[in-house]
Amino acid sequence: MRVTGTGHASMFIETGAGSILTDPWVNPAYFASWFPFPDNSGLDWDRLGQADYLYVSHLHRDHFDAKNLKERISKKTTVLLPAYPTSELRDELEALGFRNFIETVSDEVLELDGGLKVMIQALTSPTDGPIGDSSLWVEYDGVRLLNQNDARPTDLSVFRDLGHVHAHLLQFSGAIWYPMVYELPQAAKTAFGKQKRARQFDRTVRYIDDLNASWVFPIAGPPCFLDDELWQFNDIFGDEGNIFPDQQVFVDHLRELGYDNAVIPLPGTVAEITADGCEVTQPVPDVAEFFANKEQHLRDYRERQRIVIEAEKASWSHPEIDVLATMKERIEPILSEAEQMAKGIGGPVRFDLVTGKNGDDDTDAEQVESIVVDFLDRQVRPYAGEKVRYRFRTERRLIEHLLYTGEVDWVNSLFLSCRFSAARIGQYNEFVYAFFKCLSEERINYAEGWYAEQKPDAEDIVLGDWVVQRRCPHLKADLTRFGKIEDGVLTCQMHGWKFDLASGRCITSVGHEIRSSRREVPAQPES
Repeated sequence: MRVTGTGHASMFIETGAGSILTDPWVNPAYFASWFPFPDNSGLDWDRLGQADYLYVSHLHRDHFDAKNLKERISKKTTVLLPAYPTSELRDELEALGFRNFIETVSDEVLELDGGLKVMIQALTSPTDGPIGDSSLWVEYDGVRLLNQNDARPTDLSVFRDLGHVHAHLLQFSGAIWYPMVYELPQAAKTAFGKQKRARQFDRTVRYIDDLNASWVFPIAGPPCFLDDELWQFNDIFGDEGNIFPDQQVFVDHLRELGYDNAVIPLPGTVAEITADGCEVTQPVPDVAEFFANKEQHLRDYRERQRIVIEAEKASWSHPEIDVLATMKERIEPILSEAEQMAKGIGGPVRFDLVTGKNGDDDTDAEQVESIVVDFLDRQVRPYAGEKVRYRFRTERRLIEHLLYTGEVDWVNSLFLSCRFSAARIGQYNEFVYAFFKCLSEERINYAEGWYAEQKPDAEDIVLGDWVVQRRCPHLKADLTRFGKIEDGVLTCQMHGWKFDLASGRCITSVGHEIRSSRREVPAQPES
Protein backbone atom coordinates (compact mmCIF):
# COMPACT_ATOMS: atom_id res chain seq x y z
CA MET A 1 0.00 0.00 0.00
CA ARG A 2 1.39 3.39 -1.01
CA VAL A 3 0.25 6.49 0.86
CA THR A 4 1.09 9.95 -0.47
CA GLY A 5 0.58 12.90 1.85
CA THR A 6 -1.50 15.59 0.20
CA GLY A 7 -1.87 18.04 3.10
CA HIS A 8 -3.72 18.31 6.41
CA ALA A 9 -6.06 15.25 6.62
CA SER A 10 -5.80 14.53 2.91
CA MET A 11 -3.94 11.55 1.46
CA PHE A 12 -3.79 9.53 -1.74
CA ILE A 13 -3.93 5.81 -1.02
CA GLU A 14 -2.83 3.49 -3.84
CA THR A 15 -3.34 -0.27 -3.89
CA GLY A 16 -3.36 -3.00 -6.52
CA ALA A 17 -7.17 -2.78 -6.55
CA GLY A 18 -7.60 0.97 -6.88
CA SER A 19 -6.85 4.32 -5.28
CA ILE A 20 -8.63 6.43 -2.66
CA LEU A 21 -8.34 10.20 -2.27
CA THR A 22 -9.37 11.54 1.13
CA ASP A 23 -10.43 15.02 2.32
CA PRO A 24 -8.71 17.05 -0.44
CA TRP A 25 -8.46 20.50 1.21
CA VAL A 26 -6.49 23.25 -0.57
CA ASN A 27 -8.43 26.54 -0.45
CA PRO A 28 -8.84 28.77 2.65
CA ALA A 29 -11.65 27.86 5.04
CA TYR A 30 -13.78 29.66 7.61
CA PHE A 31 -13.79 33.24 6.37
CA ALA A 32 -10.26 32.85 4.92
CA SER A 33 -8.88 32.13 8.38
CA TRP A 34 -7.53 28.59 8.03
CA PHE A 35 -4.99 27.45 5.46
CA PRO A 36 -3.36 24.01 5.19
CA PHE A 37 0.24 23.93 6.33
CA PRO A 38 2.56 23.14 4.68
CA ASP A 39 1.22 24.70 1.48
CA ASN A 40 -0.18 21.93 -0.74
CA SER A 41 -1.47 24.04 -3.62
CA GLY A 42 1.48 23.03 -5.84
CA LEU A 43 0.53 19.34 -5.93
CA ASP A 44 -0.79 17.82 -9.15
CA TRP A 45 -4.43 17.87 -8.13
CA ASP A 46 -5.60 17.01 -11.62
CA ARG A 47 -3.75 13.69 -11.33
CA LEU A 48 -4.81 13.14 -7.73
CA GLY A 49 -8.37 13.93 -8.74
CA GLN A 50 -8.46 10.86 -10.99
CA ALA A 51 -8.63 8.54 -7.96
CA ASP A 52 -10.96 5.55 -8.20
CA TYR A 53 -12.62 6.43 -4.90
CA LEU A 54 -13.23 9.64 -2.96
CA TYR A 55 -13.74 9.74 0.80
CA VAL A 56 -14.81 12.98 2.47
CA SER A 57 -14.89 12.31 6.20
CA HIS A 58 -17.30 15.11 7.15
CA LEU A 59 -18.51 18.58 6.23
CA HIS A 60 -15.99 20.70 8.12
CA ARG A 61 -14.53 22.99 5.49
CA ASP A 62 -10.95 21.91 6.15
CA HIS A 63 -12.09 18.48 4.92
CA PHE A 64 -14.86 19.42 2.49
CA ASP A 65 -13.28 21.91 0.06
CA ALA A 66 -16.10 22.65 -2.39
CA LYS A 67 -13.91 24.62 -4.79
CA ASN A 68 -11.24 21.92 -5.08
CA LEU A 69 -13.84 19.16 -5.28
CA LYS A 70 -15.70 20.96 -8.05
CA GLU A 71 -12.74 22.04 -10.13
CA ARG A 72 -10.09 19.34 -9.72
CA ILE A 73 -11.71 16.05 -8.66
CA SER A 74 -13.13 13.77 -11.38
CA LYS A 75 -16.88 13.32 -11.24
CA LYS A 76 -16.36 9.76 -12.46
CA THR A 77 -14.90 8.79 -9.11
CA THR A 78 -16.99 6.72 -6.72
CA VAL A 79 -17.73 8.37 -3.39
CA LEU A 80 -17.48 6.25 -0.24
CA LEU A 81 -20.24 7.79 1.85
CA PRO A 82 -20.40 7.58 5.67
CA ALA A 83 -23.74 6.53 7.17
CA TYR A 84 -24.81 9.91 8.52
CA PRO A 85 -28.25 10.70 9.97
CA THR A 86 -28.88 13.46 7.43
CA SER A 87 -28.25 13.53 3.68
CA GLU A 88 -26.33 16.82 3.73
CA LEU A 89 -22.91 15.41 2.76
CA ARG A 90 -24.36 13.53 -0.20
CA ASP A 91 -26.52 16.52 -1.16
CA GLU A 92 -23.54 18.87 -1.23
CA LEU A 93 -21.43 16.41 -3.23
CA GLU A 94 -24.27 15.90 -5.71
CA ALA A 95 -24.56 19.68 -6.08
CA LEU A 96 -20.88 19.68 -7.12
CA GLY A 97 -21.54 17.08 -9.80
CA PHE A 98 -20.72 13.75 -8.14
CA ARG A 99 -23.08 10.95 -9.19
CA ASN A 100 -21.51 7.65 -8.13
CA PHE A 101 -21.99 6.79 -4.45
CA ILE A 102 -21.51 3.76 -2.25
CA GLU A 103 -23.54 4.21 0.92
CA THR A 104 -21.64 2.34 3.59
CA VAL A 105 -23.00 0.89 6.82
CA SER A 106 -21.18 2.08 9.92
CA ASP A 107 -18.75 -0.49 11.34
CA GLU A 108 -19.40 -3.00 8.51
CA VAL A 109 -16.53 -4.11 6.23
CA LEU A 110 -17.27 -3.63 2.54
CA GLU A 111 -15.26 -5.50 -0.10
CA LEU A 112 -14.78 -3.51 -3.29
CA ASP A 113 -13.52 -4.75 -6.65
CA GLY A 114 -10.18 -6.52 -6.65
CA GLY A 115 -10.16 -7.43 -2.98
CA LEU A 116 -9.91 -3.89 -1.62
CA LYS A 117 -11.73 -3.73 1.72
CA VAL A 118 -12.97 -0.60 3.45
CA MET A 119 -14.94 0.20 6.57
CA ILE A 120 -16.24 3.60 7.66
CA GLN A 121 -17.23 4.27 11.24
CA ALA A 122 -19.69 7.16 11.44
CA LEU A 123 -20.10 9.15 14.66
CA THR A 124 -23.46 10.86 14.81
CA SER A 125 -23.98 12.85 18.00
CA PRO A 126 -24.70 16.59 17.62
CA THR A 127 -21.22 17.28 19.01
CA ASP A 128 -19.43 15.18 16.35
CA GLY A 129 -18.31 17.61 13.67
CA PRO A 130 -21.15 19.32 11.80
CA ILE A 131 -23.66 16.58 12.74
CA GLY A 132 -21.23 13.79 12.00
CA ASP A 133 -17.59 12.73 11.84
CA SER A 134 -16.02 9.51 10.60
CA SER A 135 -12.96 7.30 10.26
CA LEU A 136 -11.85 5.18 7.29
CA TRP A 137 -10.26 1.71 7.62
CA VAL A 138 -8.62 0.21 4.52
CA GLU A 139 -7.18 -3.26 3.91
CA TYR A 140 -5.47 -4.65 0.83
CA ASP A 141 -3.28 -7.75 0.52
CA GLY A 142 -2.90 -8.06 4.29
CA VAL A 143 -1.87 -4.43 4.89
CA ARG A 144 -4.26 -2.33 6.98
CA LEU A 145 -4.58 1.44 7.44
CA LEU A 146 -6.80 3.49 9.73
CA ASN A 147 -7.42 7.11 8.86
CA GLN A 148 -8.98 8.38 12.09
CA ASN A 149 -8.53 12.05 11.11
CA ASP A 150 -10.58 14.30 13.49
CA ALA A 151 -12.91 11.61 14.82
CA ARG A 152 -12.98 10.78 18.52
CA PRO A 153 -14.54 7.33 18.95
CA THR A 154 -15.01 5.99 22.45
CA ASP A 155 -12.52 3.21 21.63
CA LEU A 156 -10.82 1.65 18.61
CA SER A 157 -11.69 -1.99 19.28
CA VAL A 158 -13.87 -2.30 16.19
CA PHE A 159 -10.77 -1.62 14.08
CA ARG A 160 -8.34 -3.53 16.24
CA ASP A 161 -10.52 -6.63 16.11
CA LEU A 162 -10.16 -6.77 12.31
CA GLY A 163 -6.44 -7.47 12.57
CA HIS A 164 -3.21 -5.63 13.28
CA VAL A 165 -3.16 -2.11 11.78
CA HIS A 166 0.06 -1.10 10.05
CA ALA A 167 -0.57 2.65 9.60
CA HIS A 168 -2.55 4.82 12.01
CA LEU A 169 -3.28 8.38 10.86
CA LEU A 170 -4.86 10.68 13.44
CA GLN A 171 -5.28 14.24 14.67
CA PHE A 172 -3.00 15.59 17.41
CA SER A 173 -3.32 19.39 17.28
CA GLY A 174 -6.05 21.91 18.08
CA ALA A 175 -9.01 22.59 15.81
CA ILE A 176 -11.11 24.93 17.94
CA TRP A 177 -11.35 28.55 19.08
CA TYR A 178 -10.75 27.96 22.79
CA PRO A 179 -9.20 29.61 24.70
CA MET A 180 -7.80 32.19 22.27
CA VAL A 181 -11.02 34.10 21.58
CA TYR A 182 -12.14 34.41 25.21
CA GLU A 183 -11.92 37.80 26.86
CA LEU A 184 -9.55 36.73 29.63
CA PRO A 185 -6.27 38.01 31.03
CA GLN A 186 -3.35 36.70 28.99
CA ALA A 187 -2.06 34.69 31.93
CA ALA A 188 -5.38 32.84 32.14
CA LYS A 189 -5.41 32.20 28.39
CA THR A 190 -1.92 30.76 28.60
CA ALA A 191 -2.84 28.52 31.54
CA PHE A 192 -5.98 27.21 29.82
CA GLY A 193 -4.07 26.76 26.56
CA LYS A 194 -1.38 24.70 28.29
CA GLN A 195 -4.05 22.45 29.76
CA LYS A 196 -5.75 22.00 26.41
CA ARG A 197 -2.47 21.35 24.60
CA ALA A 198 -1.55 18.69 27.17
CA ARG A 199 -5.01 17.07 26.88
CA GLN A 200 -4.70 16.97 23.09
CA PHE A 201 -1.38 15.15 23.28
CA ASP A 202 -2.59 12.80 26.02
CA ARG A 203 -5.73 11.88 24.07
CA THR A 204 -3.74 11.19 20.93
CA VAL A 205 -1.23 9.02 22.79
CA ARG A 206 -4.10 7.04 24.33
CA TYR A 207 -5.49 6.35 20.86
CA ILE A 208 -2.02 5.33 19.67
CA ASP A 209 -1.66 2.92 22.59
CA ASP A 210 -5.18 1.59 22.09
CA LEU A 211 -4.61 0.62 18.45
CA ASN A 212 -0.89 -0.23 18.75
CA ALA A 213 -0.27 0.18 15.02
CA SER A 214 3.13 -0.38 13.42
CA TRP A 215 3.44 3.23 12.25
CA VAL A 216 1.83 6.48 13.37
CA PHE A 217 1.17 9.43 11.05
CA PRO A 218 0.13 12.73 12.74
CA ILE A 219 -2.34 14.44 10.41
CA ALA A 220 -5.37 16.77 10.35
CA GLY A 221 -3.60 19.76 11.74
CA PRO A 222 -2.64 22.23 12.61
CA PRO A 223 -4.04 24.87 10.27
CA CYS A 224 -2.06 28.04 9.78
CA PHE A 225 -3.35 31.61 9.96
CA LEU A 226 -2.12 33.92 7.21
CA ASP A 227 -4.33 36.96 7.74
CA ASP A 228 -2.43 39.65 9.65
CA GLU A 229 -5.37 39.91 12.10
CA LEU A 230 -4.95 36.22 13.07
CA TRP A 231 -1.19 35.82 12.69
CA GLN A 232 -0.70 35.54 16.45
CA PHE A 233 -2.46 32.15 16.49
CA ASN A 234 0.45 30.46 14.70
CA ASP A 235 2.72 28.49 17.02
CA ILE A 236 5.90 30.42 16.20
CA PHE A 237 6.21 32.67 19.24
CA GLY A 238 7.29 30.19 21.91
CA ASP A 239 3.87 30.38 23.56
CA GLU A 240 3.46 27.24 25.67
CA GLY A 241 -0.30 27.89 25.72
CA ASN A 242 -0.69 27.77 21.92
CA ILE A 243 -3.09 24.94 21.00
CA PHE A 244 -1.76 24.56 17.44
CA PRO A 245 1.57 22.71 17.79
CA ASP A 246 2.86 21.30 14.51
CA GLN A 247 3.76 17.76 13.47
CA GLN A 248 7.41 18.07 14.46
CA VAL A 249 6.53 19.26 17.96
CA PHE A 250 4.24 16.26 18.43
CA VAL A 251 6.76 13.77 17.04
CA ASP A 252 9.39 15.20 19.40
CA HIS A 253 6.91 14.68 22.25
CA LEU A 254 6.39 11.07 21.20
CA ARG A 255 10.14 10.49 21.14
CA GLU A 256 10.41 11.83 24.68
CA LEU A 257 7.85 9.18 25.65
CA GLY A 258 9.89 6.46 23.96
CA TYR A 259 7.97 6.09 20.67
CA ASP A 260 10.09 5.78 17.52
CA ASN A 261 7.47 4.80 14.92
CA ALA A 262 6.13 8.21 13.84
CA VAL A 263 6.17 9.47 10.24
CA ILE A 264 5.49 13.13 9.37
CA PRO A 265 3.46 13.28 6.14
CA LEU A 266 4.23 16.52 4.30
CA PRO A 267 2.52 17.28 0.99
CA GLY A 268 4.39 14.97 -1.38
CA THR A 269 5.64 12.51 1.26
CA VAL A 270 5.40 8.93 -0.05
CA ALA A 271 5.18 5.98 2.35
CA GLU A 272 5.40 2.43 0.99
CA ILE A 273 3.69 0.39 3.70
CA THR A 274 4.04 -3.37 3.96
CA ALA A 275 3.24 -5.87 6.68
CA ASP A 276 6.92 -5.76 7.66
CA GLY A 277 7.95 -2.13 7.32
CA CYS A 278 7.46 1.40 6.03
CA GLU A 279 9.80 3.01 3.50
CA VAL A 280 9.41 6.78 3.45
CA THR A 281 10.49 9.29 0.81
CA GLN A 282 10.22 12.94 1.88
CA PRO A 283 9.93 15.94 -0.50
CA VAL A 284 12.52 17.89 1.52
CA PRO A 285 16.06 16.87 2.51
CA ASP A 286 15.48 17.33 6.26
CA VAL A 287 11.98 17.45 7.78
CA ALA A 288 13.19 18.77 11.15
CA GLU A 289 15.02 21.62 9.39
CA PHE A 290 11.88 22.41 7.40
CA PHE A 291 9.92 22.94 10.61
CA ALA A 292 12.81 24.85 12.19
CA ASN A 293 12.28 27.39 9.37
CA LYS A 294 8.50 27.38 9.84
CA GLU A 295 8.16 31.12 10.44
CA GLN A 296 9.85 31.98 7.13
CA HIS A 297 7.72 29.42 5.30
CA LEU A 298 4.63 31.04 6.80
CA ARG A 299 5.75 34.55 5.86
CA ASP A 300 6.34 33.50 2.26
CA TYR A 301 3.01 31.66 2.21
CA ARG A 302 1.26 34.76 3.57
CA GLU A 303 2.58 36.91 0.76
CA ARG A 304 1.37 34.40 -1.85
CA GLN A 305 -2.11 34.40 -0.30
CA ARG A 306 -2.63 38.11 0.42
CA ILE A 307 -4.65 38.67 -2.74
CA VAL A 308 -6.83 35.66 -1.93
CA ILE A 309 -7.55 36.90 1.59
CA GLU A 310 -8.38 40.42 0.43
CA ALA A 311 -10.72 39.09 -2.26
CA GLU A 312 -12.52 36.99 0.36
CA LYS A 313 -12.89 39.96 2.69
CA ALA A 314 -14.33 42.10 -0.09
CA SER A 315 -17.21 39.65 -0.45
CA TRP A 316 -18.45 39.72 3.14
CA SER A 317 -20.33 43.03 3.40
CA HIS A 318 -24.06 43.03 2.63
CA PRO A 319 -25.34 46.33 4.03
CA GLU A 320 -28.71 45.78 2.38
CA ILE A 321 -29.48 43.09 4.98
CA ASP A 322 -31.41 44.07 8.09
CA VAL A 323 -29.53 41.85 10.52
CA LEU A 324 -32.08 41.89 13.35
CA ALA A 325 -35.09 41.29 11.10
CA THR A 326 -33.34 38.52 9.17
CA MET A 327 -32.08 36.80 12.32
CA LYS A 328 -35.64 36.87 13.67
CA GLU A 329 -36.95 35.38 10.44
CA ARG A 330 -34.32 32.61 10.28
CA ILE A 331 -33.72 31.74 13.93
CA GLU A 332 -37.07 32.10 15.68
CA PRO A 333 -38.66 29.10 13.87
CA ILE A 334 -35.64 27.03 14.97
CA LEU A 335 -35.97 28.31 18.54
CA SER A 336 -39.57 27.15 18.63
CA GLU A 337 -38.40 23.55 18.06
CA ALA A 338 -35.39 23.64 20.39
CA GLU A 339 -36.95 22.12 23.53
CA GLN A 340 -33.86 20.28 24.79
CA MET A 341 -31.36 22.97 23.84
CA ALA A 342 -33.44 25.83 25.21
CA LYS A 343 -33.62 24.06 28.57
CA GLY A 344 -29.89 23.39 28.42
CA ILE A 345 -29.01 27.02 27.67
CA GLY A 346 -31.66 28.52 29.93
CA GLY A 347 -31.23 32.19 29.08
CA PRO A 348 -30.30 34.78 26.48
CA VAL A 349 -27.19 34.68 24.27
CA ARG A 350 -25.96 38.10 23.18
CA PHE A 351 -24.25 39.09 19.93
CA ASP A 352 -22.41 42.43 19.91
CA LEU A 353 -21.85 43.52 16.32
CA VAL A 354 -19.01 45.90 15.50
CA THR A 355 -17.47 47.61 12.52
CA GLY A 356 -13.72 47.59 12.01
CA LYS A 357 -11.34 45.05 13.52
CA ASN A 358 -12.65 42.84 16.29
CA GLY A 359 -10.88 41.62 19.40
CA ASP A 360 -10.78 42.32 23.09
CA ASP A 361 -7.82 44.68 22.67
CA ASP A 362 -8.87 46.48 19.48
CA THR A 363 -9.57 50.17 19.91
CA ASP A 364 -10.78 50.90 16.37
CA ALA A 365 -13.85 48.62 16.51
CA GLU A 366 -17.13 50.50 16.95
CA GLN A 367 -20.10 48.63 18.39
CA VAL A 368 -23.16 49.26 16.24
CA GLU A 369 -25.80 46.79 17.42
CA SER A 370 -26.46 44.23 20.16
CA ILE A 371 -28.89 41.39 19.49
CA VAL A 372 -30.12 38.72 21.88
CA VAL A 373 -31.15 35.17 21.02
CA ASP A 374 -33.48 34.52 23.96
CA PHE A 375 -33.86 30.82 24.76
CA LEU A 376 -36.44 31.49 27.50
CA ASP A 377 -38.95 33.47 25.44
CA ARG A 378 -37.82 31.83 22.15
CA GLN A 379 -37.28 35.08 20.32
CA VAL A 380 -34.59 37.20 18.70
CA ARG A 381 -34.71 40.80 19.88
CA PRO A 382 -32.60 43.87 20.60
CA TYR A 383 -30.48 43.65 23.75
CA ALA A 384 -32.32 45.32 26.63
CA GLY A 385 -29.47 45.68 29.11
CA GLU A 386 -30.13 42.50 31.04
CA LYS A 387 -27.39 40.24 32.40
CA VAL A 388 -26.40 37.42 30.06
CA ARG A 389 -24.22 34.36 30.65
CA TYR A 390 -23.02 34.00 27.06
CA ARG A 391 -21.80 36.79 24.79
CA PHE A 392 -20.14 36.90 21.38
CA ARG A 393 -18.54 39.92 19.72
CA THR A 394 -17.84 39.96 16.00
CA GLU A 395 -17.90 42.10 12.89
CA ARG A 396 -21.38 42.90 11.64
CA ARG A 397 -20.40 42.04 8.07
CA LEU A 398 -19.64 38.45 9.06
CA ILE A 399 -23.20 38.02 10.35
CA GLU A 400 -24.46 39.76 7.21
CA HIS A 401 -22.60 37.21 5.11
CA LEU A 402 -23.95 34.24 7.10
CA LEU A 403 -27.49 35.54 6.58
CA TYR A 404 -26.87 36.39 2.92
CA THR A 405 -25.64 32.87 2.14
CA GLY A 406 -28.27 31.16 4.29
CA GLU A 407 -25.59 29.41 6.36
CA VAL A 408 -27.17 26.81 8.67
CA ASP A 409 -23.97 26.10 10.61
CA TRP A 410 -22.41 29.10 12.33
CA VAL A 411 -19.88 26.83 14.04
CA ASN A 412 -18.57 25.55 10.70
CA SER A 413 -18.07 29.14 9.55
CA LEU A 414 -17.98 31.97 12.11
CA PHE A 415 -16.77 30.21 15.26
CA LEU A 416 -14.04 28.12 13.64
CA SER A 417 -12.82 31.28 11.89
CA CYS A 418 -11.71 32.66 15.29
CA ARG A 419 -12.89 36.06 13.99
CA PHE A 420 -14.81 36.80 17.17
CA SER A 421 -14.34 37.19 20.89
CA ALA A 422 -16.42 35.55 23.58
CA ALA A 423 -17.25 35.81 27.25
CA ARG A 424 -19.26 33.57 29.53
CA ILE A 425 -20.24 33.21 33.16
CA GLY A 426 -19.79 29.67 34.38
CA GLN A 427 -18.76 26.49 32.63
CA TYR A 428 -18.74 25.59 28.96
CA ASN A 429 -22.22 24.81 27.65
CA GLU A 430 -22.26 22.45 24.67
CA PHE A 431 -25.89 23.34 23.92
CA VAL A 432 -24.90 26.88 22.89
CA TYR A 433 -22.61 25.69 20.13
CA ALA A 434 -24.83 22.72 19.23
CA PHE A 435 -27.72 25.12 18.60
CA PHE A 436 -25.72 27.39 16.32
CA LYS A 437 -24.67 24.45 14.16
CA CYS A 438 -28.33 23.43 13.79
CA LEU A 439 -29.98 26.42 12.11
CA SER A 440 -32.13 24.29 9.83
CA GLU A 441 -35.29 22.35 10.50
CA GLU A 442 -33.63 19.07 9.57
CA ARG A 443 -30.64 19.56 11.84
CA ILE A 444 -32.54 20.90 14.85
CA ASN A 445 -34.99 18.00 14.74
CA TYR A 446 -32.21 15.46 14.56
CA ALA A 447 -30.25 17.09 17.40
CA GLU A 448 -33.32 17.52 19.58
CA GLY A 449 -34.26 13.90 19.05
CA TRP A 450 -30.74 12.74 19.82
CA TYR A 451 -30.66 14.65 23.09
CA ALA A 452 -34.14 13.43 23.99
CA GLU A 453 -33.12 9.82 23.39
CA GLN A 454 -30.32 10.11 25.93
CA LYS A 455 -33.05 9.93 28.56
CA PRO A 456 -34.06 6.42 29.65
CA ASP A 457 -37.80 7.13 29.39
CA ALA A 458 -38.43 8.00 25.75
CA GLU A 459 -41.51 10.18 25.40
CA ASP A 460 -44.77 9.02 23.84
CA ILE A 461 -47.50 11.24 22.41
CA VAL A 462 -51.14 10.80 21.42
CA LEU A 463 -52.04 11.28 17.76
CA GLY A 464 -55.69 10.65 17.10
CA ASP A 465 -56.51 7.08 18.18
CA TRP A 466 -52.85 6.11 18.55
CA VAL A 467 -50.03 6.41 21.08
CA VAL A 468 -46.69 6.73 19.25
CA GLN A 469 -43.15 7.72 20.09
CA ARG A 470 -42.64 11.45 19.82
CA ARG A 471 -39.58 11.34 17.53
CA CYS A 472 -39.62 9.95 14.00
CA PRO A 473 -37.27 6.92 13.77
CA HIS A 474 -35.83 8.32 10.53
CA LEU A 475 -34.28 11.68 11.43
CA LYS A 476 -35.91 12.43 14.78
CA ALA A 477 -38.49 14.95 13.61
CA ASP A 478 -41.04 15.90 16.27
CA LEU A 479 -44.22 14.02 15.35
CA THR A 480 -46.38 16.40 17.39
CA ARG A 481 -45.59 18.84 14.59
CA PHE A 482 -44.90 16.65 11.58
CA GLY A 483 -47.03 13.54 12.20
CA LYS A 484 -50.23 12.91 10.23
CA ILE A 485 -52.36 9.74 10.43
CA GLU A 486 -54.68 8.43 7.73
CA ASP A 487 -56.13 4.90 7.58
CA GLY A 488 -53.72 3.57 10.19
CA VAL A 489 -50.65 4.95 8.39
CA LEU A 490 -48.56 7.66 10.01
CA THR A 491 -46.71 10.02 7.66
CA CYS A 492 -43.85 12.13 8.97
CA GLN A 493 -44.20 15.25 6.86
CA MET A 494 -40.62 16.30 7.47
CA HIS A 495 -39.31 13.82 4.88
CA GLY A 496 -42.42 11.85 3.86
CA TRP A 497 -41.57 8.61 5.67
CA LYS A 498 -44.57 6.33 6.36
CA PHE A 499 -45.27 3.80 9.12
CA ASP A 500 -47.93 1.13 9.52
CA LEU A 501 -49.13 1.75 13.07
CA ALA A 502 -50.73 -1.66 13.64
CA SER A 503 -47.39 -3.43 13.19
CA GLY A 504 -44.94 -0.57 13.75
CA ARG A 505 -43.36 -1.41 10.40
CA CYS A 506 -41.74 1.30 8.31
CA ILE A 507 -43.32 1.35 4.85
CA THR A 508 -40.69 3.64 3.36
CA SER A 509 -37.54 1.65 4.14
CA VAL A 510 -36.26 -1.50 5.78
CA GLY A 511 -35.87 -1.07 9.52
CA HIS A 512 -36.78 2.10 11.43
CA GLU A 513 -39.74 0.51 13.20
CA ILE A 514 -41.92 2.85 15.22
CA ARG A 515 -43.29 2.27 18.71
CA SER A 516 -47.07 2.48 18.47
CA SER A 517 -50.23 1.17 20.12
CA ARG A 518 -53.94 1.81 20.08
CA ARG A 519 -55.05 4.52 22.47
CA GLU A 520 -57.07 3.19 25.36
CA VAL A 521 -60.34 5.13 25.57
CA PRO A 522 -61.96 5.08 29.03
CA ALA A 523 -65.32 3.36 29.08
CA GLN A 524 -68.27 5.75 29.26
CA PRO A 525 -70.60 5.35 32.29
CA GLU A 526 -74.11 4.12 31.61
CA SER A 527 -76.65 6.87 31.58
